[in-house]
Amino acid sequence: MAGFNEVSPQQLSRLIGLPDQPVILDVRVDVDMADDPRGIPGSVHRSHKNIADWAGAFAGQRVVVSCQKGLKLSQGAAAWLRHAGAATESLEGGFVAWRDAGLPLVPVAALPPRDAHGRTIWVTRARPKVDRIACPWLIRRFIDARAVFLFVAPAEVAAVADRFGATPFDIEGVPWSHRGPLCTFDVMLEEWGLQTPALLHLARIVRGADTAELDLAPEAAGLLAASLGLSRMYRDDLAQLDAGCAMYDAFYRWCRDATEETHNWPAGKPA
Repeated sequence: MAGFNEVSPQQLSRLIGLPDQPVILDVRVDVDMADDPRGIPGSVHRSHKNIADWAGAFAGQRVVVSCQKGLKLSQGAAAWLRHAGAATESLEGGFVAWRDAGLPLVPVAALPPRDAHGRTIWVTRARPKVDRIACPWLIRRFIDARAVFLFVAPAEVAAVADRFGATPFDIEGVPWSHRGPLCTFDVMLEEWGLQTPALLHLARIVRGADTAELDLAPEAAGLLAASLGLSRMYRDDLAQLDAGCAMYDAFYRWCRDATEETHNWPAGKPA
């Protein structure tokens, strides 16, 4: 049972992927990072050595801190962050407890580089429909909550990626794109070790909607209809992304928590 100002790995795993999830700070030392170069989904690495310089940036936010075993580094960093005004808990048992519980871990080497502000930058074709909304949702909920997405003319994606240090996705000839029957969302789940039952269920729905294989999942037709409707409601791709993320939040929670629930009102049929 998690102690005072602690959260258990199982409790934290239920928060990750939600729109109001806490900021997760990984304060492991370099030798521990090198020993297992993976991270808790959505976590950001910070050094405890200069915590006085960065703690204030998290004032007013909910934060969970993790070190290797949940001892001195995470306890001390959490206390410092609380002093700086952040509502902070430490992860019970730290990275080791999370890993030993068999919870998802993202290979650091599979993540794009971050800019000077600590954000990943992505670029894809304008006027997104399915995959180009699903993938940004996945990135913001499980990889980088502050990720930046650039939607540009299809012919300019590669040049924009080069000039602005962005990672291209969902276009031909780049690593983050369709592979055989898999859509880009599937590929990201595979590369980042995020193949949880809920996300795999969602992936079938996304793949069915994105590749016109609507028989892959009963919900695929509904996702396609909603996606096309959103694309006509919004001229601004970023406004559409915000609306689409709310839609994917709902689909994810259904996949995770509500697939067995039915709705049958009115319960009886008239005589």
